[in-house]
Amino acid sequence: MQKAEAVAMLGQQELLMPARVKAALRANDRLKLYLSVVQAGADHAAHPDQEALDLSHEMAAAGVQDGWLRDLPGSASRAGHALLLPELEKLAHQLHEDIEIMARPVLLSEPDDLTLRTRVETWSTWLDQLKGERLDEAQLRDLTHGNRHDSDSLHILVMDLHKRLNHLAAALASEDIDGAHVWQLLDEDRPRVAAFMRGLNRTAKLKLDHPGLDTAATRDGERLLLQNDIGTNDAHVLVVQVEGLRVTMTYSDLHRPRFAFFQAILSELGAQWTAVEPRVTPGLNGGETYHVGTATFDSSSEMTLLHTLEGIGSRIVFLIDWNRARKRLQHFVGGDDAVAVLTQAARLEVGHMAWLKAGGEQLIYSAMQSLGERAFRIGDRLDTVLGEAGARSFLVDTLKLSTQVLLARGPLALVADEVRMLLARLVQQRTSEFDLLAEHAAYCHALAQAVRDGLSHGRDSRRDAADELAARAKVWERQADHLVMQARSQAEHQPRWTPFARLIETTDDVADALEEAAFLMSLIADHHQQGWTADVRQVLSKLAEAVFNATQDHVKALAVARSLGAGGDASDGDAFLAALWSVLRAERHCDELLRSARRLILSTLKEAPALMLANDLAVTLELASDRLLAAGYALREVAFNRAGASA
Repeated sequence: MQKAEAVAMLGQQELLMPARVKAALRANDRLKLYLSVVQAGADHAAHPDQEALDLSHEMAAAGVQDGWLRDLPGSASRAGHALLLPELEKLAHQLHEDIEIMARPVLLSEPDDLTLRTRVETWSTWLDQLKGERLDEAQLRDLTHGNRHDSDSLHILVMDLHKRLNHLAAALASEDIDGAHVWQLLDEDRPRVAAFMRGLNRTAKLKLDHPGLDTAATRDGERLLLQNDIGTNDAHVLVVQVEGLRVTMTYSDLHRPRFAFFQAILSELGAQWTAVEPRVTPGLNGGETYHVGTATFDSSSEMTLLHTLEGIGSRIVFLIDWNRARKRLQHFVGGDDAVAVLTQAARLEVGHMAWLKAGGEQLIYSAMQSLGERAFRIGDRLDTVLGEAGARSFLVDTLKLSTQVLLARGPLALVADEVRMLLARLVQQRTSEFDLLAEHAAYCHALAQAVRDGLSHGRDSRRDAADELAARAKVWERQADHLVMQARSQAEHQPRWTPFARLIETTDDVADALEEAAFLMSLIADHHQQGWTADVRQVLSKLAEAVFNATQDHVKALAVARSLGAGGDASDGDAFLAALWSVLRAERHCDELLRSARRLILSTLKEAPALMLANDLAVTLELASDRLLAAGYALREVAFNRAGASA
């Protein structure tokens, strides 16, 4: 007689319960694997040209090594509306056995639950009646669907039994390790469970009053098993197995973006993931795909293993309500940026739950509204005003502020005030307009440098080099035009952009003039240099050099202007004015150089085309300096107004 049977005969059923619960949990793993095999077979039969789903990792995790089960999805086929599974009877037998194993401890602990007992008996009989190789559509649905608003299914029964088992396991726990319900552990397991719970408890406070994160642990042969209750959804599951110095984690999720997020925040722990497999179970997740993957973590020492377990435990809380937070953040930034905000919040261990509790998107809308139309108009998205990087930074800080206030038991009104002040400071310090101006000025600088270098290196006498310079200048001038259009578009929606749009329009005349100068050089190189001397080239080169120096001063003035009125000191104002006056002096110098160039050109060049083109080049370069001066005055007005002074 087996010891277990002897104990049962003595009426001490509770002594057997931990072992039965453990066996039932193993049966649960196998049952879910079997149902996945059926679904994989159905998918392959529907699309025979596609390779069947490989479930070898799931089989290994469930402790199943049967070759026939591994081959079953690939051997499935269709016969009309029926699914043909060559090993259907063997599969039905396995399902029946494991349903009995899984249900046994639950029924023993709840003998008065006649409804559950009837369901178990009904499905056991149903499985016994599966013969041959055919599953019709109704039978396939009865096996796999998860829609609780529809009829019962084997899948739903498995999920219900699993929930009962988790409650039973917690009640049976012979020990508590930092909040984890545990039983039948070895001495070596306890520090490992403690490490997992150390990470879990460090961040668990971030979920506030949201349910979830209950942990159970037990020993199963050579493995330590840890299961965490992430939330209430049946398809959102996390199971950790520890064997030797290897951790294996199986994770399933309804939302592929959340799965990718979890992969990202586990990457620093060295997670090696199998391919994430999409699955479809009728009725579950509205019939949409959910995703399953397995991660392994190999450790070189016990200390590294404990660090890994602590890291996994600390990151689970960030899965709770993650998708809701992502969707709400997308009111303000793009999808990738919303995920980046949540990823950074997780790495900072501030999370998103406090922000949701404090009002979520309404918290930010209220802050935007409080600043009025001087900063935001109805329909403006945060990243169009602050820029993508600025919006991400603000949102991370908002999540951090929300967490700090609520964990300190501060009022929700305090969160709203803090966020409003944070946004006001950012809008005051915003530099996105200057970023656009600086980019445009960079094109002007590049054009001026190209024209200067072209004259100083004699490209005006080499047709191929001059044509290449003109083509490059045209590209830069068009790119500068796009920035002008962007500024005009911003000004149509945001009044604060209007003076910046006018400024960039004025500066664009500089780009136009310099592009025209490059074009004139290509005409001159086309056999129109009759009579040119070193003196002619030298005076034109001096003119181009003066324009180039003026563009450098304009770039410098822009760089200083962005800090005026945003915490800058007196030296910033001095540097700004010095740069502007340098542009003024450059324009006066260009006037003098133009007159000298005209005298020299008229006295030296006799051929009409050469004379006309050389004069046009000199006039165009001087025009660029005139436009730079106009841009300098416009920049002076913008900068002084921004600093709170009248221009």
